[in-house]
Amino acid sequence: MKLGTAIAEIMKREGIEILCGYPVNHLIEHAANADIRPVMVRQERIGLHMADAISRVTSGHTIGAFCMQHGPGAENAMGGVAQCFGESVPVLVLPMGYARRLANIEPNFNSSQAMKAFAKSAEPINIAAEVCNIFRRAFTKLKNGRGGPVIVEIPADMWNEEVPEPLNYTPVLRTRYGADPVHVKQAAALLMSAKRPVIYAGQGVHYAQAWPQLRRLAERLAIPVTTSLGGKSSFPETHPLSLGSGGLAVPRAVPKFLGEADVIFGIGCSFTETSFGIAMPKGKTIIHSTLDPAHLNKDVEARIGLVGDAGLVLDALLEEIGNSVNADRDASAVAAEIAASHKEWLAKWMPKLTSNDAPLNPYRVLWDLQHMVDINNTIITHDAGSPRDQLSPFWKPVEPLSYIGWGKTTQLGYGLGLAMGAKLAKPDKLCINVWGDAAIGFTGMDFETAVRERIPIMSILLNNFSMAIELKVMPISTEKYRSTDISGDYAAMARAFGGHGERVTKPEDIIPAIRRGIQKTKEGIPVLLEFITSKETEVSRPGT
Repeated sequence: MKLGTAIAEIMKREGIEILCGYPVNHLIEHAANADIRPVMVRQERIGLHMADAISRVTSGHTIGAFCMQHGPGAENAMGGVAQCFGESVPVLVLPMGYARRLANIEPNFNSSQAMKAFAKSAEPINIAAEVCNIFRRAFTKLKNGRGGPVIVEIPADMWNEEVPEPLNYTPVLRTRYGADPVHVKQAAALLMSAKRPVIYAGQGVHYAQAWPQLRRLAERLAIPVTTSLGGKSSFPETHPLSLGSGGLAVPRAVPKFLGEADVIFGIGCSFTETSFGIAMPKGKTIIHSTLDPAHLNKDVEARIGLVGDAGLVLDALLEEIGNSVNADRDASAVAAEIAASHKEWLAKWMPKLTSNDAPLNPYRVLWDLQHMVDINNTIITHDAGSPRDQLSPFWKPVEPLSYIGWGKTTQLGYGLGLAMGAKLAKPDKLCINVWGDAAIGFTGMDFETAVRERIPIMSILLNNFSMAIELKVMPISTEKYRSTDISGDYAAMARAFGGHGERVTKPEDIIPAIRRGIQKTKEGIPVLLEFITSKETEVSRPGT
């Protein structure tokens, strides 16, 4: 069989049903012939973001895949690949490459070389007979260990090459590994004896699907839980032991309890130091459970390292703790302390969350949104900047994988593709992205992709006609040259593309517009609700 047919068959055997892409890449035709749905985007980065979300909301059990043209297509895709790398998301990236005789001649772009620095692995197909071995290596990396993009480059002169039949490919194994029992025993003893422990849960809990074990550990030892943005929704934020999640903006309880902690247990996390994550206080005793041993002592000093799958680690800890503690500890005192902190914090923010001002306060829009949707049946994601910081502290997810949180590299426009990918993977969910007028300038044309590809998401746009968070750092250029001003009628754009678009300017119109938007998504129509907001710059930082 031809190489493209073989690749499509391997993908099908590995459970891939959707191939995001942009032509020309001949794999698109081979995939369609194999009944793998091709979803064509308007720019490469969005296609990678969609594939990214497919992997995320399925805990990596369905691998997102993206293909693109050699040369400029691959060059355009680099940002999306780097985002997957920064967020540790397993995505199969299938660029075309220059013909083998030209692949290593400058200035031709060689994806398997150029992307190697921010990929889990990168390999070209140079011999058709090796295709099964190449994809066996690729999928083994995608399905095991810490996630990341895997590059398989297909040179343009390979498509007519023959692959020996029958195709010798079986879906690769998915395996897990756990922590050293000696270290588990030490960690259990430390947690049981701690006076003020805190659990910090990362996205490794999502990939391990270890949500029940996380909850059992918290309840058994009455330990408060906070999460990274990537780990948000791994622990229900309506739970009495939930401190909320942390990024650049945090509920007040997060820095309070971390600051007062004697032991911090990080589970399924990297503790990566970033402006868009929780800064761990100095001088704390840290137990670090991570899938990747390279993360131990990378950014924080760990007293105990538990290397392995978050589910296996939590199972082992629970078994060890069960030898000494056979009933849930009384959580009433710590729960009351958490509740008091939340109450005091929310009281400060309620004027913004319930503001009747026009232009609208973005906090009011997001507060009403949270109280309008069915939280249990919603997947939401933010964008970079203000939407992230205004949404993440206040949104209280209950179900796992219902919030796609991200930070680290913070590329503007990421949220739209994530919402579309989530909807493709979970069509029964209401999938929402929240972005600003800066982010839509980067990827807004791909709202047309949602319409054309019949992906009925709901897009919440907070439009303040400004790069608001830059106002404080660009006062002279703003005053003299209006350098932070931006504008557009984005609801009209959505309607022009064939979607449902509304512009909302009055607080009393917020809820009716959201209600209409939800109904339109049920009818299969993508929705963009544009809320005209104030230039709100205050966020819930530690100490506020």
